[in-house]
Parts: sequence; C-alpha cells; structure tokens
Amino acid sequence: MRMFLKFLILLLCLKGQVMAQNLPTIALLATGGTIAGSGASASSGSYKSGELGIKELLKAIPSLNKIARIQGEQISNIGSQDMNEEIWFKLAQRVQKLLNDSRIKGVVITHGTDTLEESAYFLNLVLRSTKPVVLVGAMRNASSLSADGALNLYNALSVAIDEKSANKGVLVVMDDTIFSAREAIKTHTTHTSTFKALNSGAIGSVYYGKVRYYMQPLRKHTTESEFSILELKTPLPKVDIIYTHVGMTPDLFQASLNSHAKGVVIAGVGNGNVSAGLLKAMQEASEMGVVIVRSSRVGSGEVTSGEIDDKAYGFITSDNLNPQKARVLLQLALTKTNDKVKIQEMFEEY
Repeated sequence: MRMFLKFLILLLCLKGQVMAQNLPTIALLATGGTIAGSGASASSGSYKSGELGIKELLKAIPSLNKIARIQGEQISNIGSQDMNEEIWFKLAQRVQKLLNDSRIKGVVITHGTDTLEESAYFLNLVLRSTKPVVLVGAMRNASSLSADGALNLYNALSVAIDEKSANKGVLVVMDDTIFSAREAIKTHTTHTSTFKALNSGAIGSVYYGKVRYYMQPLRKHTTESEFSILELKTPLPKVDIIYTHVGMTPDLFQASLNSHAKGVVIAGVGNGNVSAGLLKAMQEASEMGVVIVRSSRVGSGEVTSGEIDDKAYGFITSDNLNPQKARVLLQLALTKTNDKVKIQEMFEEY
C-alpha cells in the first residue's frame, strides 16, 4: 500500500511537471507604479508606489503559474511620474531581445498608470515583433480595499498567451478591457475604469481570463513601423509641450526655444487654436526650422486646419493624438527627418 501511495505521488508530481513544461512562457517585466505600491492602511488612499518587487507580485498571485511559465525581471521600481528616456530605452531593448527569443510567447509589463499611455505608444512604435506585448497597471495599491492589480495582471497575462493577441501591436489591459496602445488614454484621477479610447473605442475585453476581440488596430505599429529600438540612440530630440490658456503669451513657448527644443507640441484650445501673440511666435519659429505640432487640450477629436492654415504656416496637425502622444511621435519622427511634409504623413499613418 505504501509503495502504491509513493508511486501515485510520484506520478502526480511528474504530471504536474509535464503540465508546467507545456505552459507558454511569458516574460513579466516590472517597472513599479501603483500595482507595486503599498499603503499603511487598507482604507487609506495614501501609499507609496514601487514598494513591491517582482517576486512579491508573483507570490501574491499564485494562480498566475497555472496559466503560464513566468520569467520575471525587475527593470525599475518607480512611480511612473519618474519614467524617463533612459528607462524607456532599457525597457524597449530588453523587450525586443525577449521577443526575439523563440521560447518566449509574449511580454507583460507592469507600469504606473500616470504615464503608461506614453510608454505604451513609444513601445508600439519601436518594437519589431508580432508577438503580444501587454502593459498593465492598477489604480489601487496592493494594500488597498478592492485592490485591482491582481486581476488586472491575471487578465494581462491571459491576453499575452492568447493566439488572437498576435499582430495587434502593443496592448494595454485595465479593468477587464483591452486597448490599442495608440488609443489608450488615462481619463480619471482615481477610478479603476480610468483608461478609455475616446476616439475609437476599446478593441476587446477580458473577463477573468476569457479574451474577446472586436476590432483590429489599423494605424502602423511594430513590424510596420520605420522606427526601431535597435537603431535609435539616446537622447532623442528635445520636444516640449506648451499648454495654452486664456491670456496666453509667447513667454513659455520662447523659453522652450531658448532651451534648444527641436520641436514643440502645442496643446491648443478647441481645434488646436492659439492666441494671436503665440501664433506669431509659432510662425517665426517654424520659419527657423523648429517643427511645430498643433494638438488640443480637449480630450478627444481630430485637430484640423480650420481657423489656422497649417500649410501656410508650416505647422503639423496631430490627427487625433493627444499632446503627450504627439510628443512621442514627433521625437521619433525627428530622428528620421525635419521635412514637415513627411512628418505630417507620419502623423496620418501612425
């Protein structure tokens, strides 16, 4: 009887090992953020981002190991307000190397939500692979009541291993929803449903690991992109964002030029409009070779040549990219060309 029990236990152990070996391998890269945050009290909104490392995150969600073999790495452990170009390059280079590994099915990246949309769009433009890359975060820290990080991470992993997630560019998974990196925008300071795609809608949903897609991203990304992390060098061209308001003067814009900005994104009012004084300064800067992109401080909609004749002034319109994403694309565009016609084409393609 004892021999039989030992044999049964051994058989179950071997079966478990075989099942684990048959699971897809996902690289999980941690950068910090609220999803890795910890607070003193479950009922308090106060917390510190980037307190938990990758090992603690995995230990807190043992069910992850039932759907994939996870290869965890810590890239950084910061609040995403401190995300910078150096970490972007480190992250993108590591992701590209992992994607080139035939053993890796996909990559999941934990990231703070404050700048997640910018990092996601950057990766969407510079990575070369059809494999899934998924960014995920949380709006409530791990110590909080109704913490959302565990389920978000489980769903992100489920998206990464799903065959249907291939060739969709970089994805963002939050609150049971799948977004294209280009379209994902943080819209609320505290709600767990903060991410929206205001111009085009989400491309799919994921409910406790069940993945459904309804749309396909059509703008150029990843394998169709002319930008590659393997060719880029840091620092990227300096591009600033100038936020407009009532009584706007050219002072801040001029300060940007004085700090040697190669390009400036204007978060204009309405359809990217600006005051007469700022418009004159923008025209003069454009004539000197600075690339000016008109975006809008409004949350959605395209910026078009309406009250401002962009061709006459030599400006670029941002299509429907918000200022922060327009900045990312302009930085990359300036590594290729200063030709404003070509840069305008990029904004219409990416």
